[in-house]
Amino acid sequence: VEDWMQAAGAQVEIHPQRKTGDCVLGRWAGASGAGGKPITLMAHMDTVWPLGTLAERPVRVESGRLYGPGALDMKAGIVIALAALRGLQVMNLVPAAPVNLLCTGDEEIGTHESRALIRFLASQSQLVLCLEPAIPGGALKTARKGTGSIHLTARGRAAHAGADYAQGINAIEEMAHHILSLQALTEYARGTTVNVGRIRGGIASNVVPDTCEIVADFRVTQPAEVERLRAALQTLRPRHPQAQVEVELDVNRPPMPRDVRMAETCARVQAIARRYGWELGEGSAGGASDANFTAAMGIPTLDGLGADGEGFHALHEHVVIESLPQRAALLAAILHNW
Repeated sequence: VEDWMQAAGAQVEIHPQRKTGDCVLGRWAGASGAGGKPITLMAHMDTVWPLGTLAERPVRVESGRLYGPGALDMKAGIVIALAALRGLQVMNLVPAAPVNLLCTGDEEIGTHESRALIRFLASQSQLVLCLEPAIPGGALKTARKGTGSIHLTARGRAAHAGADYAQGINAIEEMAHHILSLQALTEYARGTTVNVGRIRGGIASNVVPDTCEIVADFRVTQPAEVERLRAALQTLRPRHPQAQVEVELDVNRPPMPRDVRMAETCARVQAIARRYGWELGEGSAGGASDANFTAAMGIPTLDGLGADGEGFHALHEHVVIESLPQRAALLAAILHNW
């Protein structure tokens, strides 16, 4: 990625990370006299797939689609950004403002290390464009859910399931009540879901378990819903008088609602696209991205500038190949006309 950025005329910085892949930041100058705040492009180099997946499922091209782990989410976004910037260079066109292209290495695991750099660059930017995949068909993403996790631990008392059963306090039984309470916090009308997705407890079937732990994923469309969940969790009390319950709520990414700023930013990009005969749609996504961070800062942000395709995080993940030059041209048009 560093080599490709340099070939496209960028000044490149490597930002070392302690636990995850280093961040690669390319900077391009804008038009003469176009100083001021840059446009920041965001992409991530990591994927959800473990090492060895590529050997098991090599990249293949079939019926106009390129299949491969991470091809859509989001190797294609990096390629599109670099092709757009290289294309402007080859055509002797320049962006209307300075451009940053930030490629990070920890988006799929929560963006814990690169988050500070993302926020720093966004704070200096007039516009942030995220190269995550488009909505199938090519629409932009103007709303995303916020994400977080709930960690709940129930503590009881271990005992032999035969000889001393009455002396035990079953932590799994205690947790069963709270699992139903957490699932009941889902409110489809509000766009909120709570999913208990992981549970661990006990050491053997003949031992009354003294500990049970669960992790739940939650998704919200509005910031107020985080506070509703937090308030509900604060009311949790042990069902068994001698059991204990501990709960933690962690917000990973704030929601990205379609507010006035988002609508205005989308309309401006749609107007640019129409100059070239393109009609851009928009929509919402249930997943989150690094765009959630920048939108929450009040920075004009758009997501879904990446490739068209389907199956990210799935075995049939693929890119519609003809969308690659189309999306690169769209991005180049935005950068040149913004």
